[in-house]
Amino acid sequence: MNALDGRVALVAGGTRGAGRGIAVELGAAGAHVYVTGRTTRERRSEYDRPETIEETAELVTAAGGTATAVAVDHQEPDQVADLVRRIERESGRLDVLVNDIWGGELLFDWDAKLWDHDLDNGLRLLRLAVETHLITSHHALPLLTRKPGGLVVEMTDGTYDYNAQTYRVSAFYDLAKWSVLRLAWIQGKELAEHGCTAVALTPGWLRSEMMLEHYGVTEESWREVLDRPVQPPFPDPGHFGISETPRFVGRAVAALAADPEVARWNQASLSSGQLAKEYGFTDLDGSVPDAWRYIVEVQDAGKSPAAHLYR
Repeated sequence: MNALDGRVALVAGGTRGAGRGIAVELGAAGAHVYVTGRTTRERRSEYDRPETIEETAELVTAAGGTATAVAVDHQEPDQVADLVRRIERESGRLDVLVNDIWGGELLFDWDAKLWDHDLDNGLRLLRLAVETHLITSHHALPLLTRKPGGLVVEMTDGTYDYNAQTYRVSAFYDLAKWSVLRLAWIQGKELAEHGCTAVALTPGWLRSEMMLEHYGVTEESWREVLDRPVQPPFPDPGHFGISETPRFVGRAVAALAADPEVARWNQASLSSGQLAKEYGFTDLDGSVPDAWRYIVEVQDAGKSPAAHLYR
């Protein structure tokens, strides 16, 4: 039997990127996965990208799992409430909630001062990245807490220690990612008496669909990036050697969900590389990229790329 047979998971924001990788790995481990997002085959969000929630569900099926794709705008409380009622009606339980709603890539300006940053974009980024998580947890936690063992995973960018000491892109981006770290801690505090757990989790440098497209490569050809010249404000492309697939952080979530002692992580800030060492899983190529240690010791220290030493 798969480790998560009989479990039900909701991956909120599972259209692409980390959310897609998490949905696939939860399904592969045996969970029934509800995948939500705004982009379907009939309608795209303002991202105007081709990835859809139906595609994600099909990838879950291809990995041996089961999935249900549901179009939901997590900014709309009524839509989220309807979603949770559907999960309760169809499945009768919710064991894992992954808050991966983001939607901010088109809304922040690198290194723009607070007074120079587009205010409307910045405020919308916060609504998409923080309000959506609050709305989703508000409606989903009553179902998740009906029995002990439930898990909430708040997806963010950066660990607590790193973000506490590092300016992250812009005031709005920084605040969004810090808020999600704190939201995991808060939920862990409130969930503990119900025997449930909440954590914050960050991938490393993610080889998402958008990042591969930015560099003009595919998952098969991504190493072509490593010898390219530096293009500010992005770091030396050689550092892309530490990057990981979305499935790596997906395996981190699946490992947490299958751990009968997951409560030991309650309120913690975790990374995919850290959990790979703890649980013994690898990325799809068999490597174990330790991105956040690399970022501190090599990238931010201004050293030459040396990702092979951290995989």
